[in-house]
Amino acid sequence: MKKSALSMAIIGSALLTGCYSYGGWKPTVDSYNDPNAYRINQDMAECEQLAKQASGGTAKETAIGAGTGALIGAAGGAVVGAFTGNPGAGAAIGAAAGGFGGGAKQGYEAEHDYKRAYATCMRNRGHRVVN
Repeated sequence: MKKSALSMAIIGSALLTGCYSYGGWKPTVDSYNDPNAYRINQDMAECEQLAKQASGGTAKETAIGAGTGALIGAAGGAVVGAFTGNPGAGAAIGAAAGGFGGGAKQGYEAEHDYKRAYATCMRNRGHRVVN
């Protein structure tokens, strides 16, 4: 039963934190006096693919963070739970909290890397990126 609760906490945290993926974000490009304005749509499509590769994918990175956070949280929760007389419950609570926290942190970092890579790619192709 306790092993089942721990497994459910890990799987649930990975699924919930891994749902968000880039949110359709695209950089705002100022095409005024842009000699490459005719290439903006093509460059955006190519840079989007490059940014996805560079960031590692939000869902994948979130799942990695959730798994790592769950393991660390389970260990810490088991220690705290041992002091209160219930290491299994402490491990389950720690795994859930660590999974959510680790997944959210890793997902946020992957999202940031995606936006930075996308904007940098567009700038390197000669476009003025506003955000």
